[in-house]
Amino acid sequence: MGVPEQRLSTMVLVIGTGGSGLRAAIELAEAGIDILAVGKRPKEDAHTSLAAGGINAALATMDPQDTWQQHAADTLRESYLLGDPRTTEIVTRGAARGIDDLERYGMTFAREEDGRISQRFFGAHTFRRTAFAGDYTGLEIQRTLIRRASQLNVPILDGVYITRLLVHDGTVFGAYGFDLDSGRRHLIHADAVILAAGGHTRIWRRTSSRRDENTGDSFRLAVDAGARLRDPELVQFHPSGIIEPENAAGTLVSEAARGEGGILRNARGERFMGRYDPERMELSTRDRVALASYTEIKGGRGTPKGGVWLDVSHLPRQTIMNRLPRVYQTLLDLQMLDITRDPIEVAPTAHYSMGGVWVRPEDHSTDVQGLYAIGEAASGLHGANRLGGNSLIELLVYGRITGRAAAAYSESLTAQPRSAVAVAEARAEVDELLSADGPENVRALQRAVRNTMTEHAGVVRDEEGLRAGLADLEVIEKRMENVGVHPDIAGYQDLAHAFDLKAAVLAARATLEAALERRETRGCHNRSDYPDLDPELRVNLVWSPATGVTRESIAPVPEEIAQLMAEVSADGKLVE
Repeated sequence: MGVPEQRLSTMVLVIGTGGSGLRAAIELAEAGIDILAVGKRPKEDAHTSLAAGGINAALATMDPQDTWQQHAADTLRESYLLGDPRTTEIVTRGAARGIDDLERYGMTFAREEDGRISQRFFGAHTFRRTAFAGDYTGLEIQRTLIRRASQLNVPILDGVYITRLLVHDGTVFGAYGFDLDSGRRHLIHADAVILAAGGHTRIWRRTSSRRDENTGDSFRLAVDAGARLRDPELVQFHPSGIIEPENAAGTLVSEAARGEGGILRNARGERFMGRYDPERMELSTRDRVALASYTEIKGGRGTPKGGVWLDVSHLPRQTIMNRLPRVYQTLLDLQMLDITRDPIEVAPTAHYSMGGVWVRPEDHSTDVQGLYAIGEAASGLHGANRLGGNSLIELLVYGRITGRAAAAYSESLTAQPRSAVAVAEARAEVDELLSADGPENVRALQRAVRNTMTEHAGVVRDEEGLRAGLADLEVIEKRMENVGVHPDIAGYQDLAHAFDLKAAVLAARATLEAALERRETRGCHNRSDYPDLDPELRVNLVWSPATGVTRESIAPVPEEIAQLMAEVSADGKLVE
């Protein structure tokens, strides 16, 4: 290599510089804790910046009867009872404070004329509780958090790829990685590690994630360290991803487009949501709208390119420009399409990992001492269907709580564990890939994983397809033994892709094995061979390579919240 290894030491290491990682870093810095945040993407362009529609909190600015209890009831009902009630209570109770924190950091929300924060309806919410900043709420949150982190002098390393967590005797003591430009290695010692590196939706072909994000890094890092995954099969397909151009396939048209009155039509011009959810129509839950679109397309009523039409052209031009500016701009840029005049061709797109690393509700600690996971990397809140706007508030609530927990853990240590063996293994893993000179192309294998998952584990699944997917995966794993990795003058992206591939394969295996075990249709998980919801499967499926899939019971819903939950009906599910 030639370049000496960079050695760093900190009390708490945060991996991932999106919303959850930055919020945790801010909490730690405000408490005077020594911290380092690392991200493989530039912090200004972390995945959080793509979140468009809004952030939920029962502020009751528009509907005075809204309460955190009702927000919790809506969240649990739409999780199809797979969400953890304690996690849900913590998030919904802490939501208003999360909004206060953003305001304290200087974020500007859309407001009513009298100064109240505006709130809009999102699918499946009882009341208007989604606060927003135009339709670029995530970008505004990300900028606000970066600004606050900068005021606090939080050290942030961009362009560093973490390859392995360092663990000794079940306790984390840091991480190992390399610089994406120079290839320089980083050995980082830390008392505690917060994993905030996103989910695994990039392992599908059409996805709202960019090429080098959400490849399952969090899942692989956690599992290799000795943690487990919960509900990896529960993946939200957002109803409205654009179809072209190919390099942007899956880019989201925000749910705000439906929230403001957008209409879905099939190729025949029929407004089809009446067949699937006549009451809520386009404001139905994401899982139902995605399944409805999928069913229309599969039934031969799709557009020429295999989608459906989302139309906002009947809305006043002013409404579109004020409330959907990003949707307008995106389609103009990507397709030269003027949405004030023409409908948008959309199809379901892999959007959000509702499962993730197994964590405790109180502080998001994992099975590994000193290791925490937050944001899309973690699991517990969303169950089988995530409410739009809930992920952004989750980042703020658990960023704060987990930051505090990691600080307390660090301060409680009487000694810092170390292991020369763990460090040597991390070094050897990178060395081995750098010297790999086989005929297999890493990027081609990544595409093979995406094709497999799209073909066999998309919106609708069945046993035959899932088993075929696992057989495909075995072939891909075999081919991975002969990859070639070739860093060049432009940097070490090829090495990063090789690690992304490792992550994608682990995430794909967990997803396929858990999807096979969940023999029912519930929320986002549609099994055409098991079209009914099975009360026996109101469990979380927990996966690790050592144990495979095991079942874990879910705590009962507190009475005050249960009373506010309408029945979860199966109407509109798997309509063929």
